Amino acid sequence: MTSTRPAALLAGLALLPAAALGLAACGDDEDGAGAGAITTRTVEVVREAQDGGEAAASASGRTIDAARIYERFGPGVVTVLTQGRGGRQALDSDSGLGSGFVVSDDGLVVTNAHVVTGGEGEKLREADEVFVRFADRNQVPAKILGFDPFNDVALLKVDPRGLRLVPLRFASARSLTVGEPVVAIGSPFGEEQSVSIGVVSALDRSIRSLTGFETVDAIQTDAAINRGNSGGPLLDGDGRVLGINSQIETTSGDGSGVGFAVSAETVRRAVRQLRRDGKVAYPYLGVSTVDVYPQLAKRFGLGVDHGAWVQEVPDGGPGEKAGVRPSNGDAKRFQVAEYRTGGDVVVAIDDQEIRSSTDLAEVALRFRPGQTVTLRVYRDGKPRNVRLTLAERPRVLPR
Repeated sequence: MTSTRPAALLAGLALLPAAALGLAACGDDEDGAGAGAITTRTVEVVREAQDGGEAAASASGRTIDAARIYERFGPGVVTVLTQGRGGRQALDSDSGLGSGFVVSDDGLVVTNAHVVTGGEGEKLREADEVFVRFADRNQVPAKILGFDPFNDVALLKVDPRGLRLVPLRFASARSLTVGEPVVAIGSPFGEEQSVSIGVVSALDRSIRSLTGFETVDAIQTDAAINRGNSGGPLLDGDGRVLGINSQIETTSGDGSGVGFAVSAETVRRAVRQLRRDGKVAYPYLGVSTVDVYPQLAKRFGLGVDHGAWVQEVPDGGPGEKAGVRPSNGDAKRFQVAEYRTGGDVVVAIDDQEIRSSTDLAEVALRFRPGQTVTLRVYRDGKPRNVRLTLAERPRVLPR
C-alpha cells in the first residue's frame, strides 16, 4: 500500500544524519555523563529534593524524573559508529555516528537502518564496518543481522562477553496521550549520552522511509533531537521505549523543528522478523490514496465521508489485478490540493474499518503477503466488495 499527501505536507522531512566522528563526545567519565548532560525544561522535569522528597512539575497531569531515568537506563543507550560506503549519515566522506540501545542480554542492539546503511531503495548498502560504544567506554565491533528499510529499523549483534549490558524494555501496547512527557537519550552532534525532555506532541503521523513508502504510526515529539540522535530511544516516564528517534521536520536543518520516532509496535514487528529471518516482508495492496473528509466527499460526490480515496493504481500490482479503480478523471483543485476524480474509496478491509490512508496502511499490516482480503469500497457513490490478494511489498515504491 502506498499513500500520498499534498506535497506541502511532506516538504522539509529529513532523516537525522549523524555527526562526524571528529566531534567531541561528552559523558566519557568512568561513571558516564553527569548531570550536565541533562537538558532541563521546567515544565517536564522532576528532581529529587535534598530532603528526599520530590520537587515535581507536571505535563498534562503527569510527571517525569529525567535524572532518575537517565541514571537507570542511560547505560543501555549506545553510540553506533560506521565506517565505509554504507555511512549515508556521515558528515565526512567515509564515517558516521548515530545512536542505538540494547534490547537483550545476549548483545542485540536496535538502531535506525539509515545509521548503518547508505543510499535508498535498491541502492541501499550496509556500512563496511560497524562499532558500538557503551557509556562505560567499551567499544566493540557489531554485526548487522538485518535491517528494515520500510520502517528504518536495524538489528545489530555484539559479543556480550566482558560487557555490562542494560537491556531496555519496549512499552507494552497501550494508548499514548498527546502531552505525555518523554525523554530522549542519544548522541546529538556526537555529544554522547545526552538527554533531552519534552512531550508527545502528536500521534499517528506518517513519515518517509528509505523506500518511498511511508512509515505509519509514528510519534511526534518536541523533545530536542538532532543529528546523531538517530537510532536512540524515546522513553516514557517508566523508562520504557516508546519508539526510535528517526527524523526531524525543520527548515533550518537542526533540532529547532519537530521530531518523529518510529513507534515501539512498529519496531517490535521489525525486530521479530529480523531476529528470525534477517529480513522483513510486508503486505502490499498496490494503491496510492488520499484521506477523505466530509467537505471533500461532498464536493466530489464520493458517497461516504471517510476512507482512503484511490488516486493511483500501479501497473501490475495487486490493486490492478483485483480491479480496484484508480482516479482517471481530470485533476481538480479543492481547497489547498488537487485531486483526480473517479477512483474507489476504500472504507474497510475484511470488515476492519478504514477512515484514512493511515488506517489503510495500519490495517493492511495485520495481514501477510499472499493472503486474500475483501476490500469494501465506494465506487460512483455506491458500496461494493473487491477481492484482492496481497503481494509482498517491493523494495522501491512503484510509480
